[in-house]
Amino acid sequence: MKTVLTRLFAGVISMGLTFSAYAHDYITLASTTSTENSGLFDAILPRFEDATGIEVRVVAVGTGQALEIARRGDADSLLVHDTAGEQRLVNNDTASERADVMYNDFVLIGPADDPANIGEAQSAADAFAAIANAGVPFTSRGDDSGTNRAELRLWAYAGVEPDGDWYRELGSGMGPTLNTAAAMDAYVLSDRATWVAFGNGQNLTLLFEGDEVLFNQYGSVLISEEKHPHLKHDLARQWHNWLVSDTGQQAIADFKVDGQQLFFPNAK
Repeated sequence: MKTVLTRLFAGVISMGLTFSAYAHDYITLASTTSTENSGLFDAILPRFEDATGIEVRVVAVGTGQALEIARRGDADSLLVHDTAGEQRLVNNDTASERADVMYNDFVLIGPADDPANIGEAQSAADAFAAIANAGVPFTSRGDDSGTNRAELRLWAYAGVEPDGDWYRELGSGMGPTLNTAAAMDAYVLSDRATWVAFGNGQNLTLLFEGDEVLFNQYGSVLISEEKHPHLKHDLARQWHNWLVSDTGQQAIADFKVDGQQLFFPNAK
């Protein structure tokens, strides 16, 4: 009996040590507020963790901040949406690899009565020019996020330098920016996923979509082992490979809000 109990106790201790080690397998992922706020991570991370035993701890910030976190070596991997910025990390050897993972699009949201009449615009540049010409409130994230960078490109396409009382730079994430837009009856550029998942639209509605310049690509970035050898490169590689695998791509495609698919896998 003693031998049986001893073996049982030893087995429990062994399992405990295994689970303890298992629990310490995690990576820190710097990603965007759009992937977090939309609910995507709540849907796909459990699938990855079940398959690999690796926990993913997400730091949700603007893409500009995420890229800076990578430069400092404070995250094991990135999932962000500024392809040019991501490629610069690879070019300057901060990152070792970048891969397309998924895409969606940006949309222009505004008050239902549409005082700038952007619903009749022929292009995103025309819509932005109409907002500036009307001098109606526009809320900008103003946080160097991927969305903010896209917004600034769109103002440039429109030939507008946004300035004045009508243009409000908030320095906040997508959710808080939408909340402020709703409170002000203001126009705002949002990624579609966060807008669909947003629950406080009040008088706001989607007014303009579909221009190819509103395409929104997300990429997974691996940090350079040579530049930052202290990071969990093996675990990060497993996450990266899973995202672009058939299994990971299907998990992304399966994520829907109110029956609407919000991210479209496009790993090559």
